[in-house]
Amino acid sequence: MTDLGEIRVLVAEDSSTARALIVGILGSDLGIEVAGEARNGVEAVEMTARLKPGVVTMDIRMPLMDGLEATKRIMAFTPTPIMIVSGSLDVREVEVSMNAIKAGALTVIRKPAGPGFPGFEEEAGRFVETVKAMAGVKVVRRLAESRRPDSAPPADPGVRVRIVAVAASTGGPAALQRLLAGLPGDFPVPILIVQHIAAGFISGLASWLNQDCPLTVKLAENGEKSVAGTVYLAPDGFHLGVAEGDRLVLPDTSPVEGFRPSATLMFESVARIRGSKAVAVVLTGMGRDGVTGLKPLKKAGGRIFAQDEATSVVYGMPKAAADEGLVNAVLPLDSIPSALLDWVSG
Repeated sequence: MTDLGEIRVLVAEDSSTARALIVGILGSDLGIEVAGEARNGVEAVEMTARLKPGVVTMDIRMPLMDGLEATKRIMAFTPTPIMIVSGSLDVREVEVSMNAIKAGALTVIRKPAGPGFPGFEEEAGRFVETVKAMAGVKVVRRLAESRRPDSAPPADPGVRVRIVAVAASTGGPAALQRLLAGLPGDFPVPILIVQHIAAGFISGLASWLNQDCPLTVKLAENGEKSVAGTVYLAPDGFHLGVAEGDRLVLPDTSPVEGFRPSATLMFESVARIRGSKAVAVVLTGMGRDGVTGLKPLKKAGGRIFAQDEATSVVYGMPKAAADEGLVNAVLPLDSIPSALLDWVSG
């Protein structure tokens, strides 16, 4: 940031039209200064090192060096908060965007369509809001010194867990990859996930996770029977819940507390059907989605784990759950798989 407190942003985009649009959106906010414009990945790497921006907005498809390789080099030599800005929703580009997140980028967002298109003002506002959120993220982290993370409570041998439900938002794709990669392919219960992500990206996220993890990962389908060893992601525009007989339900009812899919609705559903035989996990993300739904789950005897601040990109959702006294343990991300395995094995 500058002495005046502006967030300095480097815009990496090969299309002059798209670059001008992004620069215009960012320049309309008094709290943001566009520090530079890169036309390819090589320039993005060089300018990040030279200009030291607070945030980089990174296109994926660029000449000389694409956004994935540029992200890898920036994170290796000049760690900086990077926002992937994708203009295509084809599965291949979304998967490349996810690999950039695995390499250290913080989030992925759709490229705004431009003035005159429906919803432009909302898209532009969301773009600016995301840049400001990313500017506050420390990409090189140290463990919090306030206290050591909790250890997971020992599993109750009298409880046979039947389902795991996970909520995530900003920083979620990379956290989900690490979480699911730590679980075996024969994980004995189904896993339900609500991940807040820009519209159109969830299918590519499911495909990427399916290739990168030992479990089967797919988009949930209404009425299908959930099975062990399978991860079900809520599709765009639908809530995700569970019904009797292990059937999944995808209501397209109104957003809950502004979200569809809603982690609160998922947790409430799991509490109603599985009660004490459920485990919930709250991962990195902005906001408070899920907190309301965790209350009936805790009352029913379900166990709740939250990701700790040191390993979260944004310590919003986990902190909200912990502050309400709903969490059984606050854990580093890499400790959550073993905690889940302890509980599902009974």
